[in-house]
Amino acid sequence: MSRFACTPLPLAGLTRVQRQLLADARGFFERLFCAEELAACGWSGPIAQINHSLTRQAGSVRGLHYQQPPHAEMKLVTCLRGAVWDVAVDLRAGSPTFLHWHAEELSADNACALLIPQGFAHGFQALTPDAELLYCHSHPYTPAAEAGWHPQDARLAIAWPLPLAELSPRDAGHAWLTDAFEGLRP
Repeated sequence: MSRFACTPLPLAGLTRVQRQLLADARGFFERLFCAEELAACGWSGPIAQINHSLTRQAGSVRGLHYQQPPHAEMKLVTCLRGAVWDVAVDLRAGSPTFLHWHAEELSADNACALLIPQGFAHGFQALTPDAELLYCHSHPYTPAAEAGWHPQDARLAIAWPLPLAELSPRDAGHAWLTDAFEGLRP
């Protein structure tokens, strides 16, 4: 029996992963990753890198980040403390959901993760102070392949649930969608 329940989301390949906790009076045990079991959810590669982030201020946004091919990566994003509003944006040219976004609340309490396939940008907004995320990546970070979109781009129209409290200079400097990129819409 798998310790993960997979729910396909409206953007093809994007999947909510619900972890099954084993709990008793002592506390709980949960499996965060198992390549064999997560294959049913769409995980198809090794873990090349694991990252951990802390976002101190509620309302802060990180993202929207992605890596360009051939360094595109799949991510499994889990919230270990607090809560975040996790967003994935479909950047796959030719996809019927090109430039559409989907968000899920991830929290330490709901034991959900988001499996984000290659070809998506990712970002999140902290809903609580001191939100911690753990990310499993299928490809190592490659600075030359790094890319991103500004999280407040009107063409994406992401409905962030809280007023934007903080954005790093790096993320504030991300590109806004251009007419040339928008022209790739099917």
